[in-house]
Amino acid sequence: MKGTFAVNTNPSFRKGALLLCIAFVLGIPATLLRAQTSAPIPFGCAIDARDQTRESRALAKSIASPGGPQWRAKGDLHRKYHFPAANADMPYRLYVPTTWDGKAKLPLVMILHGAGSDENWYVDANDKQLIRLAEQHGYLLVSPLGYTRMGAYGTPLRLPAVFGNPEIAAKQRAAVTPEQERTLELSEKDVINVLEIVLSEYPVDRRSMFLTGHSMGSGGTWYLGAKYAQYWAGIAPMSGPFVDEANYPWENIRRMPVFMTEGTGATPSLVGSRAMFAWMKEHGFKIEYMEVNADHGGMIPLVLPSIFKFFDRCRSK
Repeated sequence: MKGTFAVNTNPSFRKGALLLCIAFVLGIPATLLRAQTSAPIPFGCAIDARDQTRESRALAKSIASPGGPQWRAKGDLHRKYHFPAANADMPYRLYVPTTWDGKAKLPLVMILHGAGSDENWYVDANDKQLIRLAEQHGYLLVSPLGYTRMGAYGTPLRLPAVFGNPEIAAKQRAAVTPEQERTLELSEKDVINVLEIVLSEYPVDRRSMFLTGHSMGSGGTWYLGAKYAQYWAGIAPMSGPFVDEANYPWENIRRMPVFMTEGTGATPSLVGSRAMFAWMKEHGFKIEYMEVNADHGGMIPLVLPSIFKFFDRCRSK
């Protein structure tokens, strides 16, 4: 049994398939029509986003401790919570600007780490560049583990399944084992749990919440950015265009500002990012694109300042 990634027998999905056939005959872009139907989209975990949001909010409410010694603390914080579905304590990193007055609503940035890293690596990298940027721009910074270092935040797409390689993406989805699917589900749940825990503690400006991530975290940014689009005022995926064009909910991000960044030495993701930017631009998405002269890992410190400026621009509109 391969889980839910390979086959979908829901009647509404079959109805959606019929509409796709009609779209082909009429010459309508199939990816856009699919997104506008009510059919389930076979992309990532079978978790229902609305159900997960309610579950995570209930968890956050149950563990909230107003008046506790760390409640609404400022500065660089290492936190953890008990994750019932995993029966384990999950760590997460939090940075709250030291200039915060304790009352004003804070804009929020969530960062998703790459494969093999954890909730600390990107926050501490380059002499704590992320912390310095969060302090400078006044953002509450959230960095979840995503259950494991390789959890992938709910989507099975990895290199070389970049945009424009649907056959590889299909093989990766079909190859997911029940054990891997379980890990993907827990990874997705952990991210939403952490987000809701932070939202229950700090006064966050709900109109100024942003998602970014690198490599595997970029795939997670595309995936969670669309699946939980109600949270985000904009997304900024870095060097990881892990999106299956035919199975992605494009309409969920139709009006969402997107800032995609890439390194010229980051192959093969560079080809996918360029193709994806051109496709999204052609189809009228709010997409900005930036390339820097660096490899896959070296591009991160070069683009982060521009990413925070992008978030500021989104807030000023």
